[in-house]
Amino acid sequence: MTDYPITDYDDAYANGAHIDGAAEFPPRWTAQAETFRAQLGQAGRARLDLSYGPAPSNHLDLFLPEGRPKGLAVFVHGGYWKAFDKSYWSHLAAGPLAHGFAVAMPSYTLCPGNRISGIAREIAAAISLAAGEVDGPVRLTGHSAGGQLVTRMISGAALLAGDVLDRIAGVTSISGVHDLRPLQRTGMNDVLAIGAAEAQAESPLLLVPLASIPVMAWVGADERPEFVRQNRALYEVWRGFPMPVQMHEEAGKHHFDVIDGLADADHPLCRAFLGLEG
Repeated sequence: MTDYPITDYDDAYANGAHIDGAAEFPPRWTAQAETFRAQLGQAGRARLDLSYGPAPSNHLDLFLPEGRPKGLAVFVHGGYWKAFDKSYWSHLAAGPLAHGFAVAMPSYTLCPGNRISGIAREIAAAISLAAGEVDGPVRLTGHSAGGQLVTRMISGAALLAGDVLDRIAGVTSISGVHDLRPLQRTGMNDVLAIGAAEAQAESPLLLVPLASIPVMAWVGADERPEFVRQNRALYEVWRGFPMPVQMHEEAGKHHFDVIDGLADADHPLCRAFLGLEG
């Protein structure tokens, strides 16, 4: 466990150093995602590299279910706003697709080529583009940095047009970093360049939700204590607003495998994300 007050912020937010076999996860994700895209492409159900903006990374993949979509599910990847892209995560669309949802997965311009505030605006543009392609309710989920990005979509200064915001039926933050202020004390901030004003404006924990949208704050029980604390903090603060907020700490899961449940149509994470009972 992390002792408080924190004396080593880099260690407090280090994930791979505390996960056995951490280096094996990215190549595994890549292989699973490539296989998934190939299968969906052969079935004519993958629309890859749709442009949502002018930057080189402003592309998203849209995966389609069999038959007319029931709505749109959006997954925003993590990597501390400075690593990865959409190509690592395609297989996580399997769960929502099985329930009849189309799934959008955007890439975005990573830091230091962008600021966190700029990434949030790119994600808003990606969601808006995808929402124009798929009718029905929109559900957002994101992992780690992606958890911050999806909760930012529904709090603080509005980034989404009203007609898109009105369609958001639920938001699931998975291991989200909802308060950026501690990251200012890490070595990562040499790349992220978070200042006091940006931390205030882009930390969902410090912002007022824009609408009464159901929120699930999900985290692995075996994650670094700071991720568990950040998850609990969003739940405790946001449940003070007139909106449905739930929290779940999944037993036996760490930061790299907590997302696996999205790929399983019957897993509680996938069902919670889609607003399904049980």
